[in-house]
Amino acid sequence: MNEQHIRARQFRSLHVPGEPLVLVNAWDAASARIVAAAGARAVATTSAGVAWSRGAPDGDALARETAVDVIRRVAAAVRLPVTADIESGYGARPDDVAETVTAVLAAGAVGVNVEDARHDGGGALRPVDEQCARLAAVRAAADRAGVPLYLNARVDTLLRGVGGVPETVARAEAYLAAGADGVFVPGTVDPQTVAALVAAIPAPLNVLAGPGAPPVAELARLGVARVSLGSAVAEAAYAVARRAAVEALGDGTYGALADALDYGTINELMRD
Repeated sequence: MNEQHIRARQFRSLHVPGEPLVLVNAWDAASARIVAAAGARAVATTSAGVAWSRGAPDGDALARETAVDVIRRVAAAVRLPVTADIESGYGARPDDVAETVTAVLAAGAVGVNVEDARHDGGGALRPVDEQCARLAAVRAAADRAGVPLYLNARVDTLLRGVGGVPETVARAEAYLAAGADGVFVPGTVDPQTVAALVAAIPAPLNVLAGPGAPPVAELARLGVARVSLGSAVAEAAYAVARRAAVEALGDGTYGALADALDYGTINELMRD
């Protein structure tokens, strides 16, 4: 069993309802090493942070090769399982999604998120059968590679306000039948809703947390298996950049730079 297989099995074992895996999403090698040094058990990428750092908007606008290059750099930077947010798969057809997953596995990742939202301007969700075909292609690609990939199926019903809990659960069940291992439902941290999803979905539930969300301990009591911070960390980092720019170019002061990680700390983290 090679190192990637070991990390894949390790990552799979971390999804325990009531003992959530907390993922502080990274977007480059430095942020990945910072997260790892803080004691993370795994590292996840944020597609939005990756896209922004490479000069593109989020929403399947980034070229596959560029996204995979970042995943490769993150996986090489840490000695932890890495799961990659691959948006809706960087391709129109199931075969395209399979090609993406093959490249992501070759880059060293052991998990992926695949969402069911379209990014064609309409904001609609893909039909269930279409999304199931894409997820089945992911599973087939992983099987061909011989890697026990953890496939996290993202259901965007609540995030986009196009379906309630019953529609979310129906899609989750279909995606699990198509080969998903877990279900990611962004768009709610309401305890009653989260508890209903945990009770109805027969797989580890992933929620998206941030300011205003219940603490991890409360989400654990609700039975959540995975808590992601998504793009929020990248957003906070870019907020510091904006505050620093506005302050320096306006008042000519530098208070926004207080409490920064110092040069030596970051530089030392980046040594092999």
